[in-house]
Amino acid sequence: MDQIKTLSKEYFDEVVFFRRHFHTTPELSMQEHKTAAYIASRLKDMDIAFEEGVAETGIVATIEGQDPSSAVVALRADMDALPIQEENRVDYRSGTPGVMHACGHDVHMASLLGSAKILQSLKKEWKGTVKLIFQPSEEKYPGGASLMIQEGVLENPKPQSIFGQHVFPGLPAGKVGIRSGRYMASTDEVFITVKGKGGHAATPHLNVDPIVIASHVVLALQQIVSRNAKPYIPTVLSFGRICGEGQTNVIPDEVKLEGTLRTFDEEWRQKAHLRIRETAVFVAQGMGGDCEVYIDKGYPFLVNDERLAGSFREYASEYLGKENVEELDLSMTAEDFAYYSQRIPACFYRLGIRNIELGITSNLHTSTFDVDEAALETGMGLMAWVALKEMEKKLKSE
Repeated sequence: MDQIKTLSKEYFDEVVFFRRHFHTTPELSMQEHKTAAYIASRLKDMDIAFEEGVAETGIVATIEGQDPSSAVVALRADMDALPIQEENRVDYRSGTPGVMHACGHDVHMASLLGSAKILQSLKKEWKGTVKLIFQPSEEKYPGGASLMIQEGVLENPKPQSIFGQHVFPGLPAGKVGIRSGRYMASTDEVFITVKGKGGHAATPHLNVDPIVIASHVVLALQQIVSRNAKPYIPTVLSFGRICGEGQTNVIPDEVKLEGTLRTFDEEWRQKAHLRIRETAVFVAQGMGGDCEVYIDKGYPFLVNDERLAGSFREYASEYLGKENVEELDLSMTAEDFAYYSQRIPACFYRLGIRNIELGITSNLHTSTFDVDEAALETGMGLMAWVALKEMEKKLKSE
């Protein structure tokens, strides 16, 4: 532990440089070509073997210690940025108009590069193999995780477990958070087109008003959660976009609704899809119109393996102190790390980045999001420590 903490301090300035480089040069999902090239150049500098072009822009690297086949642990960082115009006035602000690392993926990549540097420096002192996954397109369906899995990222060598680290403004820098079992929701996108008959707003008796019908559809669909979902299965159905394209005195022919369904149970998820379709169509037809429903099935819910999450809690408490390891609530947000959690034991934990004194309090996906860069020292050291402790535990259990 002492060696890892010493190296984390030694590499801190370099890892801050990595993070600021990523922040100034953000790229959107599946466009991370320059980002991947930079990661590749840093891995070359560290003399770490890697494969480029996995799922187009992804990179998979391996660091082998002694007896490399004895245990394999994977560490994952996502690479893509968001279509947000940054408002921060900092030297390292985004140099790409309308694109910003507003979800901390710059921190994730920099931390993993720092962990790689630590693990490479100590590889004569540990047994096993650490697989480093730099993954594209977490923010855009179908998700880079699913694409990388299809291309064999969980094979050759096959990890026994995988860890993912994500920044969290709800915790101050120096702390981490974890939750065992179900942690983040599945996510589906709901698209509804309500069809009526447009006309002059002053002659409603000659029209079939899709705006009124759409209003009833939205209200009726809220009862799917309140009166159909089991109370112990958290579920959210929200609509964020309604588009009618009418005028003050013009009733349109159709109205489009767009929303999201999130939950934690696959059987109920499928039933909810059916209920959404039935309810929307029946309400529309009952009011003289019609309705088309399309549901784009997205990421599954994310499950933190009970044993692995418990081990992480133990490792993090050793490294940071028990007082710096927090329990997390269920989250209705979604993450494509869930695909890994459906295949192998997985642990997705949160890295605190908040600093009230520095004014770093903005939430994820906002134009003023930033991090206390002191979190990078915690992030890189903890990931390296967790990987080594997990491989050590596996070796002891054999």
